Amino acid sequence: MTKAYHVVGIGNALVDVLAHAEESFLESHGIGKGIMQLIDMERAVQLYGQIGPAQEISGGSAANTIAGIAQLGGRTAYVGKVKDDQLGTIFAHDLRAQGADFDTTPAPKAAEGETGRCIVLVTPDGERSMNTYLGVTEHLTPADIDERLMAGAEWIYLEGYRFDGPDSHEAFAKAIGAAKAAGGRVSLTLSDPFCVERHRDAFRKMIREDVDMLFANRAEILSMYETEDFHEALSRASAEIDIVACTDSENGAHVLSGGNHWHVPAVPTQVVDATGAGDLFAAAFLYGVTHGHDLETAGRMGCVAASEIISHIGARAEADLTALFKEHGLI
Repeated sequence: MTKAYHVVGIGNALVDVLAHAEESFLESHGIGKGIMQLIDMERAVQLYGQIGPAQEISGGSAANTIAGIAQLGGRTAYVGKVKDDQLGTIFAHDLRAQGADFDTTPAPKAAEGETGRCIVLVTPDGERSMNTYLGVTEHLTPADIDERLMAGAEWIYLEGYRFDGPDSHEAFAKAIGAAKAAGGRVSLTLSDPFCVERHRDAFRKMIREDVDMLFANRAEILSMYETEDFHEALSRASAEIDIVACTDSENGAHVLSGGNHWHVPAVPTQVVDATGAGDLFAAAFLYGVTHGHDLETAGRMGCVAASEIISHIGARAEADLTALFKEHGLI
């Protein structure tokens, strides 16, 4: 039976505030380069007032992935908490405009906090350093998980950053239970090595018991398995999970499943902004898997999509990804 959705994502609903910055700005403001740091509202206001010209775009890791699948023509939906405020309206409009369903009930105007935002500072080398005020999205609860929505998905896609919310583990458990009971499968992205450090035990338990597909980059998978040996980490992951898709920057990506290991080369491009590279890799990979392509081809699709995203500011594709896939002989 055909499911209503190819992929349903659950993540932190954020609006990205993107600005260029020099290395000296990061140093003077105590910002860790190339990672995500959680900040409070006061810090968010302070940074916003000191950055240069900025671009505001609906973002959030899993939301970027869901938007990418929708742009490719996949049937998608997203679950994430925003507030009934200006940024919440922007987020909802942008995601729905991509073709994804988004029906999570917003927090009321009287609720404490605001719609979350991520101040993304892009240095001249294209690396992005993220400063995230979670706001109301931190408080996604099991009550926000529609079991019928999860049951209607071939795959659910869980964002590792969501583990920072107080009720996230329970919300994920509810989503996983509903999806698995209806024959769906579970994918997880590790999101960030420091996120892994904060929640390694919970990640490991979920991976062993529930995850069918894991997305990670080199730093994240090394952190997860607490080793400096990349191939050891890949091997250990593939022993636990049906499908592993691990990106490795300019070295492309590794896809492992059933004792097979494919190395997929990166697509050379000028790096303008690395924001969203992993998100769009996952989007194209999941699109490939849910549309009958083999895993190696899905990995190649992922690398093509990632190369498009890093060629411009922002984590939403500007080029026609389907046309790019055709150019590379993938469809």
